[in-house]
Amino acid sequence: MSKHVQRILSFVVLAALLSCLLPPSAAAAGRFTDVPASHWASSQITRAVDLGLFQGETSTRFGLGHPMTRAAFAVVLCRFFDWEMVTPDQGSYTDNQDPDAWYYSAVETAYAHGAITSQTSDFRPADSITREELAVMLLRAMGYGTIAGLAQDLPMPFRDVRTNSGYLSMAYALGLISGTSATTFSPDQATTREQAAVILMRLYDKLHAADPGQVGIIASAGDDADFSGFDAVAVDAGRLSHPGHIQLSHAMKEEDAAALTGSIQEAGAKALFYVTGSSSALKGDAAETAAILKESVEDGGYDGLFLDLPRLGNASKSDLTALVRALREALGDRLLYVMAEAPAWQGTSYSGYDYAALGASADRLVLRVAAYQKESDGFPIAPLDPLEEVYYALGELKDTVSADRLSLLVTTTATAWDSEGDRTGTLSREELQELLEKRGTTRYYSTRYACAYLTSDAEDARVVWFLDETSLAERTQLAKLFGVSQLCLSDMTSLPTA
Repeated sequence: MSKHVQRILSFVVLAALLSCLLPPSAAAAGRFTDVPASHWASSQITRAVDLGLFQGETSTRFGLGHPMTRAAFAVVLCRFFDWEMVTPDQGSYTDNQDPDAWYYSAVETAYAHGAITSQTSDFRPADSITREELAVMLLRAMGYGTIAGLAQDLPMPFRDVRTNSGYLSMAYALGLISGTSATTFSPDQATTREQAAVILMRLYDKLHAADPGQVGIIASAGDDADFSGFDAVAVDAGRLSHPGHIQLSHAMKEEDAAALTGSIQEAGAKALFYVTGSSSALKGDAAETAAILKESVEDGGYDGLFLDLPRLGNASKSDLTALVRALREALGDRLLYVMAEAPAWQGTSYSGYDYAALGASADRLVLRVAAYQKESDGFPIAPLDPLEEVYYALGELKDTVSADRLSLLVTTTATAWDSEGDRTGTLSREELQELLEKRGTTRYYSTRYACAYLTSDAEDARVVWFLDETSLAERTQLAKLFGVSQLCLSDMTSLPTA
């Protein structure tokens, strides 16, 4: 992984879990007399206890089959997320007023972090936590309340869910909680201690999976880019201008592309020939176009091809599928990356792609998430790669394209908007940093979209939206939750700014 990306991903939410969890319990699950080694949850109980998340009800009994109480789950959440405990003079609930109670600080800490709310005046600490309540508390603790609120309008397979449907749908989509049958979730069913342990270990494993690999796109030979640690780098050097014809882009001379390719390969990354174009380029014979693209890859000494044909109409999308299949056959063992517009939730609809076919033929199907471009009282609302759209796209495709073939495009440049609400252009990392340092610039962060923005007195840039390190960390976490193992940087020379 490159030094730039290592710096960025150091901010990934929950990355401190490995080093900051409470000390392991002295009794692992294998030592509990009520947990047979053959029990389906035995190994996960062992891990949860060893990580210090759970303790036994006694030194020799775990409490297998016993309901998990709401108070006990609040304690476990605090341990899992390593929250700093708070102990206010007065509790937030009518039944949490005794500072000496073993759960008092945990309940107040969970409340402070938004895992529980003040919708009711009592917390009911001794009550069993239901499957619905556990899902809601866990998703809120992760900061996904906004997405879950929107997700309540999405279809779900469970017919017995009446409330908090977005939370339950999200917990299911992320693979944290299964249904009790294909059509039932059993939201009111009490959660046992072993079930809670298994659910938390599922989340733990997802959050502690290997960091996603990186592929970058580079459009200029003049940039001093560091290719170390990248899986692949795509050299923006080709335009498929019409059927069967490729011309070099104006930004990349042939000798510059060759030099970049050599530098990329010397750094241990795969060099890809990045080709874009319009829908008219798809009207020719797919096999002939694939053969020409293969020849360009071979002549340039590339390790593969990155095809990006944006803004295709529905008719052209079937032509794209045919070309990608032809490319798969023509390229053989060489890499094939294909960009496609992601399924959209709130933004522009991008129906018509045969995602299954594209994912089956390409080594990586790179998803470009729909962006918003609207106004609110004259203020441009234009977040880049909105987190809710990332969730929707990955959720829609999780049963269609294997996660190890998906890559998520991350927009590393910034977009500027003028006082009239019109987009004025794209800012590089250097231009953005210069604007951030100017007097009259104020920086903000939208938790709704997980995207940073600034307002500026500069005449040509009233509002600028951009992804910073926190934004990238949130997208990285969501990708890991879905098992997506690669991010694609739209311009690897314009990485997110601190």
